[in-house]
Amino acid sequence: MGYLLFVTLIQAFSFSLIGVYLAGHVDSYFAVLIRVVLAGLVFIPLTRWRQVEPRFMRGMLLIGALQFGITYVCLYLSFRVLTVPEVLLFTILTPLHVTLIEDALNRRFNPWALLAALVAVLGAGVIRYDGIDGNFLGGFLLLQVANFTYAAGQVLYKHLVARYPSDLPHYRRFGYFYLGALIIALPAFLIFGNAQHLPDAPQQWLVLLFLGLCSTALGMYWWNKGACLVSGATLAVFNVLHVPVGLLINLMIWNQQEPLSRLFIGGALILVSLWISRLTRSIRATA
Repeated sequence: MGYLLFVTLIQAFSFSLIGVYLAGHVDSYFAVLIRVVLAGLVFIPLTRWRQVEPRFMRGMLLIGALQFGITYVCLYLSFRVLTVPEVLLFTILTPLHVTLIEDALNRRFNPWALLAALVAVLGAGVIRYDGIDGNFLGGFLLLQVANFTYAAGQVLYKHLVARYPSDLPHYRRFGYFYLGALIIALPAFLIFGNAQHLPDAPQQWLVLLFLGLCSTALGMYWWNKGACLVSGATLAVFNVLHVPVGLLINLMIWNQQEPLSRLFIGGALILVSLWISRLTRSIRATA
């Protein structure tokens, strides 16, 4: 779980950076594209183009298109109509997507995994619900698409690696992920992007550099690698852990006021959901 915990910290920090420095200032499609390009520059030179199963390559292209390309285009667009708290609120449904997709691929129904996801969603909702603006429907729908594609990508990666094992390290076969993301991000920017809203301040370029190299390159790689090492229920819970972590970061760095009692109660519920997910693994092991 170490990989997932570390990436959770990066994700929580990234949400604030996007909301403060990029949303409403930098073209959404360009922000997604530059993140993909920077991450690709890290991983593509390390990628093996031979000794890799063609079906694995195609699967990785699909996963990259889903988990990053479509997800982050929708996420950045949602910041145009939603506040950062609303974005965090609507992303709490991701665990349910993870659980349902995992069960569908395994052709089974795991009520304990679903319960863990529901408790995690409840905990995040307790923390984050501050009321929502009346004109939120478009943003809500965008984030549900993002939730689904992000969940589908990580679950599919877990199954793809299991189906096509290799002696090669994960990073030798991960460059295809960013090529898949580029298939979505580049046309999206060329067709819908606005060249009049490119970064015009050093802080914006520094944020994009951090998001590209840390959040997208290392973050997506470590998250997917970590997803292969935990159960589906645990993975679902970690998909909502960025909410309490993000609020703690806001308290420590931006000194924003947050309801500490709700943070404590919601965090406790998320810890309970993590315990349930661990219990699920124990039950399956003894069955």
